[in-house]
Amino acid sequence: MSAERSRNHEAFGTELRAGRLAAGLSQEELAGRSGMSVRAISDLERGRTRWPHPDSVDRVADALGLGGARRAEFVALAARRLAPAAALPGAGARTGHGTRQQSAAVGAHEEPRRRPDEELAVDPGSELTAAPQRGLRPAFPVAAAGNTAAANETGPQAAPHSAPGVRYSLPPDTAAFTGRQVELDRIAAAIAGTAGIGGGVAIHVISGMPGVGKTALALHAAHVLKDRFPDRQLFLSLHAHTPGRLPVTPEAALAGLLTAVGVDARYLPGDLDGRAALWRDRMAGQQALLVLDSAASSAQVAPLLPGGEGCLVLVTSRRHLGDLPGAATPVLLETLPPQEAQEMFRRLAPHAADGSPETVAELAELAGFLPLAVSLLARACAWHPSWTLADLAAETRARMLTLAAENDSVGAAFEVSYRHLDQGRQEFFRRLGLHPGTIIDSYAAAALVGGGVAEASRQLDALHGEGLLTEAGHRRYEMHDLIRRYARDLAAADPPVTREQALERLLDYYQHAAARAKTLLARQARPTSPADSPPTPPAAVPALTDSTQALAWVRAERGSLLACLDHATAAGQHARIVALTAAIAALLRHDGPWTSAITRHTTAVAAARHLGDRLGQANALADLGDVRRMTGDYRGAAEALQEALGIFREVGSRQGQADALTGLGVVRRLTGDYRGAAEALEEALGIYRAAGHRLGQADALISRGSLWRLTGDYGGAAEALEGALGIYRAAGHGVGQADALISLGKVRRMTGDYGGAAVALEEALGISRDIDSRLARADALIPLGIVRRMTGDYGGAAEALEEALGISRDIGSRQGQAGVLGPLGVVRRMTGDYRGAAEALEEALAITRDIGDRGGEAEVLNETGTLKRLCGDLDHAAEYHRQALALAREIASPQDEAHALAGLGRCALADGRIADAIAGLRQARDIFRSIGAAEAADVAAELDSIPATGPATGSPP
Repeated sequence: MSAERSRNHEAFGTELRAGRLAAGLSQEELAGRSGMSVRAISDLERGRTRWPHPDSVDRVADALGLGGARRAEFVALAARRLAPAAALPGAGARTGHGTRQQSAAVGAHEEPRRRPDEELAVDPGSELTAAPQRGLRPAFPVAAAGNTAAANETGPQAAPHSAPGVRYSLPPDTAAFTGRQVELDRIAAAIAGTAGIGGGVAIHVISGMPGVGKTALALHAAHVLKDRFPDRQLFLSLHAHTPGRLPVTPEAALAGLLTAVGVDARYLPGDLDGRAALWRDRMAGQQALLVLDSAASSAQVAPLLPGGEGCLVLVTSRRHLGDLPGAATPVLLETLPPQEAQEMFRRLAPHAADGSPETVAELAELAGFLPLAVSLLARACAWHPSWTLADLAAETRARMLTLAAENDSVGAAFEVSYRHLDQGRQEFFRRLGLHPGTIIDSYAAAALVGGGVAEASRQLDALHGEGLLTEAGHRRYEMHDLIRRYARDLAAADPPVTREQALERLLDYYQHAAARAKTLLARQARPTSPADSPPTPPAAVPALTDSTQALAWVRAERGSLLACLDHATAAGQHARIVALTAAIAALLRHDGPWTSAITRHTTAVAAARHLGDRLGQANALADLGDVRRMTGDYRGAAEALQEALGIFREVGSRQGQADALTGLGVVRRLTGDYRGAAEALEEALGIYRAAGHRLGQADALISRGSLWRLTGDYGGAAEALEGALGIYRAAGHGVGQADALISLGKVRRMTGDYGGAAVALEEALGISRDIDSRLARADALIPLGIVRRMTGDYGGAAEALEEALGISRDIGSRQGQAGVLGPLGVVRRMTGDYRGAAEALEEALAITRDIGDRGGEAEVLNETGTLKRLCGDLDHAAEYHRQALALAREIASPQDEAHALAGLGRCALADGRIADAIAGLRQARDIFRSIGAAEAADVAAELDSIPATGPATGSPP
């Protein structure tokens, strides 16, 4: 090196060091700002880098904040070494972001060409890596000069020199890669019509939360598909989320790509457009595969895309890249399915194969099924062979986020994304960590932070774009368990009063919105308790205008509402327990599980009693009675409703009394106390009418209509049910409409109007599907199955009844199971499946007796008697009918009494006792006629076919 050149090196290094110190930066800080390595900065300052690349000079100047004449002077000092007069006579200096010009003629005194790693302070090729965090410098001999499509327009240029370049720089595939077959198949299928067979560039953007395995999938796909792209397979890390590094600029990334494909680094175009054009030129006609890992934005990636046909580009990013040109296919990665997460753990920790499957499943769940977390657990298992899997699970529960392997940890993966957020967004993220549930929308987020809904929506969208939230529905977002734990840990450092106020605002919001939904859904609109309304109403709540919207909202928010209730329970917030439980009572009634609902209503009763809130206690008891009835606990339901009625009378709540009386009327009807049911329902109806409570009237009318149907007053039943249907339709109450139509369909079926019954039941079924009420759906399917059976459609009948049985068992409705098993037994009998019929009827009888459904028991007894008669067991058949007859007369059910008498008459006829048969059938016919039942005609026809005389041994009871 000449003395003059040495002085130039020292002068530039001195100038750089002086600028850094003046800015108050360490070498590490300057490296971080410029995106360069600390070693590169040190080499520049010490004069060890002989030929700093113009990009390096620009990046350092940007990091130091140099501008104007000061920047020009700084760049000029570097340029004296970039183009010394002895080497490149007449060369123009490159300043700012201009283009470096070099003479086309190379003189005899030109210095020997230098290797790229000698002449570049920031080697563009250093981004081409053999592993995501390890540099690969493409060292190759410089070949003869060739032509380029990026020639400078200002005069003759030295054409970019070419060399063979790098053909393969993919890091090794992941040895324990597990699952993701759907995503792999989608990528492979997409490129079949584009890349590799003469189509355009196939671009797949793999996105997802930190640690979900985006790079692993991209590399695995690249290794699987590499043979289809024989010219090149390159990997380039763009460092969007690398600790201590700024994202790679498109200019630097293109420098790396171009040197990798053989372009001499000294002749790279100085501007982005020139480099992008040259890159597309060099890739034209090649079948190449390019992995662009950890992308920061569409603007960073777009210039790096090849322009020709036959290429596959796999991009990974935590962010949504929505502005890429062409048909970029999004591949959104979720966490692994539980079984695949367990398989991954076993593959990475083979000696854990002897551990219990339950503990492996627990470890996978503790890791949130997140590939990064699963791999860290497996490595911890390998490092500690003396630990049992139970030991590892205990450690994981305590410190999953800090569990690390060298530089990797789950918390560190989240930390990089968090540090990229501005201060306001960081605070918003921490507030989300306080949410007791897992899913949040703009209204709840606004309540948490005490801001507006529009701003909350913007912040949620931004966090989703950063991969810190996932979409759970339209404008609804979910935090992964580990990210939520990370956010909550960060929030723990905030002032306690700030956290408490945020949570109180959130709980007030849910309590207020749920109470609004309850009002729209109420079958009996209970009187409000002082605890029902939050002290400070939220600034904004969703617009809920009818029962359909209300039901959709509470279902969407079910997890959050229950999580908030659990939080209030754990914190001993008794008033909040009473209010929130009352607010979600309709949801628990609709969707269950009813056993859980019983627990929650029981807790609310205790909380109200603790507060001395008598009205709240009565409301909770009424809700408890309602759910106990639905589980078949009629005794417990009656006790709760009777206690509620007493408190309502004590506090003078007329509406509460009517609500409790309606519930008692239903329970009494189900237990066969038809007289007591009628009294309760008449009193309730009178109170509702006096108060002008329309929905309460409709509820009482449905119960009265069902009662009159059982007592044989079909005309009165139809009138009551049509009145209830009109009220529900006027109110837009979908659930009420379905219930009224179901009961009306039953009445029409019993009067022989099978067509009218089918219309009503089909309409109810449609409503139940629209509102997604499984309970209403099962209730409609049972009578619809009976109508189909009575019209000869045995296949359709069995299909409807089997579906109803599945729903009833799934939601835990024993009443529903008993209600469907009896008719299902009849269908099986009529199709010749006597064994299946006997099993269904036996189970139905056991349930009706267990829950105390006396009317249902009488029906099953009669059906069992019919089956026994057809099987030739006349003695047992008659006994079942006698039991049904006694029970029917006890509960005053003429329908069941007539069926029992007809059954006894048919047993006598089969036994040859003609007179007894005629006597029994005549009594049955007369009862059927008196109540207007369709069976009257069938029994009359039977009587006409019987001979007038025959042996008589007695008469039926």
